[in-house]
Amino acid sequence: MTDPLHADLLQLARTAAHRAGELLRDGRPADLAVAATKSSPIDVVTEMDIAAEKLITSLIAEHRPEDGFLGEEGAATEGTSGVRWVIDPLDGTVNYLYGLPTWAVSIAAEQDGEVVAGAVVAPMRGEAYHAVRGAGAWATGSWEGERRLACRPAPPLDQALVSTGFNYVREVRAHQADVAQRLIPLLRDIRRSGSAAVDLCDVAAGRLDGYYERGLHPWDMAAGDLIAREAGALTGGRPGQRPSHDLTVAASPGVFEPLQRLLEDFGAWHD
Repeated sequence: MTDPLHADLLQLARTAAHRAGELLRDGRPADLAVAATKSSPIDVVTEMDIAAEKLITSLIAEHRPEDGFLGEEGAATEGTSGVRWVIDPLDGTVNYLYGLPTWAVSIAAEQDGEVVAGAVVAPMRGEAYHAVRGAGAWATGSWEGERRLACRPAPPLDQALVSTGFNYVREVRAHQADVAQRLIPLLRDIRRSGSAAVDLCDVAAGRLDGYYERGLHPWDMAAGDLIAREAGALTGGRPGQRPSHDLTVAASPGVFEPLQRLLEDFGAWHD
């Protein structure tokens, strides 16, 4: 049985993610420009990232004023309730800036440091994904009603379709490209969507056999990692470790282990 608190947290996450998604979809100015940069000149923030995070934190704080926040665009409060919201108001900002459709709003709720609920909304795909710990992962979209998500049955690794992403720091990107070059001949192919949250949900939905990336932050993966795991995928970092900034891997059982071993052998976790 789902914990009533977790169910309430999920409902609030879904509501906030949908409202932020509508703001981003309907409020995108024709002359959208870069408002700031982060790790490098090509790692950008737009005015809409900032507006979406403000909408999300304000809505959640109205309902749960004692909770904490960790947001990509600066929200950082401890709270006193034991619940913290981990928020990426616009995952895939460069896609959004260029008018590409693969971007999402990602909101997760942690209780005592463990993610217990998560929602990812991808407005331009017309899809939304959500999960509560122990209750499965679900999606809504062009199909009627909700459908339960299940990761794809594992093919042999050389028939696996795997997605990845690239850092915005030049030296890190160069190393990531080298890892991908070594990996491609051993897989069916590699994809690159530009949104970690969407990639993790695509693993959950069976659209990818696996996904890996170095350099993710908690807000990039908190909701998507839960959704992938609740759909039956395995997630982790380096062997024996949890997903982290060093490395995040998510894949169907049977693909996860050999993919993780190759990434370790290729040094995917360092420059």
